[in-house]
Amino acid sequence: MNKLEFIRDEEKMYHDFCYDNYKLFEEGSWLYKPVKTVMDLLPSLGNIEKPSVLDLGSGVGRNSIPIAEKIKGSGGKVVCVDLLDSAIEKLNTYSKEFGVGDVIRTIKADIGNYPIPKNTYDLIVAVSSLEHVATEADFEKILHRMAEGTNPQGINCIIVNSEVEEIDLKTNQKLDALMEINMPTKQMITKLQTIYKGWEVIKHIVKPLEYEITRNEKPILLKTNAITYVVRKEAN
Repeated sequence: MNKLEFIRDEEKMYHDFCYDNYKLFEEGSWLYKPVKTVMDLLPSLGNIEKPSVLDLGSGVGRNSIPIAEKIKGSGGKVVCVDLLDSAIEKLNTYSKEFGVGDVIRTIKADIGNYPIPKNTYDLIVAVSSLEHVATEADFEKILHRMAEGTNPQGINCIIVNSEVEEIDLKTNQKLDALMEINMPTKQMITKLQTIYKGWEVIKHIVKPLEYEITRNEKPILLKTNAITYVVRKEAN
């Protein structure tokens, strides 16, 4: 098993455990509520007829279900892409439970290879997902596809982790961070700014975060610089 396969196996175990043991929008995990930055963008879809949204690394619908609820009355669609079977299965179940099964379309795919047609989406969301593509080259490619796939005046909302560290809380030992792409913060910001040159920057913050996760029944402290980068494409 190579390093990429090992990281993805570990991430699969972690997410499968979360999805099996914590219910969407119930307290107890990060599935409790959608990301505020994403929700703050929903009014921008209000005046668009049949808005089209893409959620890359959608998980079980933490953000895509509230988006679908918002645009349901306008005939919009939310395309949700995730690599994990457990995420797609749970999302299909939750979308029906929350009455948006006709709004959400699920696709099982690696977002690093997912094709995005040009000028298709009014909003593209990627929350804690772009750092899980296989290579740095894939990271740049998906950003270019996101940019090209956005309609004029459409928005890309990116939240991505950088400089990730993992520490065993029992031994205080620093571990190899199980993250496919783990760039220095400045380097990642430079890539974002280069690819989105000419776009209006709506929000750009870097927030140091640390929180406890469980890997193989061991408590792990995860530390990261979380980059939030929200940009609007120029009009034609």
